[in-house]
Amino acid sequence: MKHAIIPMFAGALLLLAASYAGAGTGDLKLPAYKKASLPNGLTLLLMEHHEVPLVSFSMIVKSGSVADPAGKQGLASATAVLLRKGTKTRSAEQISQELDSIGAQFFAGANPDYITIGAEFLRKDLAKGLDLLADSLLNPTFPQAEVDKLMRQGIDGIRVAKDRAQGVLGIYFNAYLFGSHPYGRPAEGDEKSLAAIGRDDVLGYYKANFMPGNVIMAVVGDFSPAEMEKMIAARFGAWPATAAAGAVMPQAEPVRGRKLLLVDKPDATQTFFQIGNVGIARTNPDRVYIDIINTLFGGRFTSMLNNELRVNSGLTYGARSFFTERKAPGPFAISTYTGNATTEKAIDMALDLLRRLHEKGITEEDLNSAKSYVKGQFPPEIETSDRLASLIASLEFFALDENEIDGFYSKVDSMTLVDAKRVIQQYFPLDHLVFVLIGKSSDIAGIAGKYASQIDRKSITDPGF
Repeated sequence: MKHAIIPMFAGALLLLAASYAGAGTGDLKLPAYKKASLPNGLTLLLMEHHEVPLVSFSMIVKSGSVADPAGKQGLASATAVLLRKGTKTRSAEQISQELDSIGAQFFAGANPDYITIGAEFLRKDLAKGLDLLADSLLNPTFPQAEVDKLMRQGIDGIRVAKDRAQGVLGIYFNAYLFGSHPYGRPAEGDEKSLAAIGRDDVLGYYKANFMPGNVIMAVVGDFSPAEMEKMIAARFGAWPATAAAGAVMPQAEPVRGRKLLLVDKPDATQTFFQIGNVGIARTNPDRVYIDIINTLFGGRFTSMLNNELRVNSGLTYGARSFFTERKAPGPFAISTYTGNATTEKAIDMALDLLRRLHEKGITEEDLNSAKSYVKGQFPPEIETSDRLASLIASLEFFALDENEIDGFYSKVDSMTLVDAKRVIQQYFPLDHLVFVLIGKSSDIAGIAGKYASQIDRKSITDPGF
């Protein structure tokens, strides 16, 4: 029922439009918010915004797919989804009907680092909405039928995704890059792990990870902090304070040398490929500078990669590069696709552009262009109440503060060509690379040895990634 709310306020939730530090600096300024804790350890982040009668919730459970037991990949994701599939007093259908009756949003999902739960209610429906949120979070029953249904749907979804290749390329890449490291696990599971997950597993994950001391709740919208704190305490205050096990997060070492995984898809007319290595963590001190360089290399439509592989050569409809920032360093990858016959040409071009970035660097004009682009893209990401709630929750999770926003423009402006050269050399791998290709093996296997000495092979029909 998202559309029951959003059209009423389209364009109105510009929370930061007037929140600049002043003409002298031009920096953004994160609106003030209150941090508090319930006696049981639940962390609260409360930000008032009274322009529209809307309240957004973003909750983080500080355990994600990295806490999935071996062989049970997808368990965190399944537990999150099943929260609204039945409680001690409401069936899944009743929860949906009650949410629909007040035009509310409620969703949950998992990534490697944490589970996220989001909800949004009109101010007049806040009490009802909080009741539904609390009931789903504190009293889920995980009905057997719902667990079985979700596992079947998940397995079917993976098979469909493998048929399209593009939807699973990143999963294969992460699995090959990270290996046995927790970041190598598919957050949504695979055919084998989902078939092995039962209701007892879901209950076990919930009991081990869902407790107030392991939860951050951010609330942004039309309320007073004192009132909101009382409403939350009334519904969550009796949640027993037990200690979460906590997932150990080792740091994956970048791959040395070059290795390549060829995933055979016999009916493929195109090759989808990613090239990269271990990248950076969310708290890396150079993260803003890295984003500026990546914007030029593969982060926007006019990037080096997209210009050469799409616009100038017509080898693909899109090419990009990205860093996935996590609690520990996540992946860096160049990602694109091309016809079977032009696979070698496209890979060579991507590698040549990476080499050119290292050897020629960027110009002052390039740097200024990327700075303007990055500064222009940033404000829309934090303009609405739901995005602000998600932002402050994630800042709390990663132990960051308002300086992440308040000093952003100044940090962008401070970058020099000397910084650019250092960042390129330090964070954009050139000699040590991991390749993952999904395509018709009989057409492209012959070029694999050109790029790596270690060649591994799989079939797209093999279970898992």
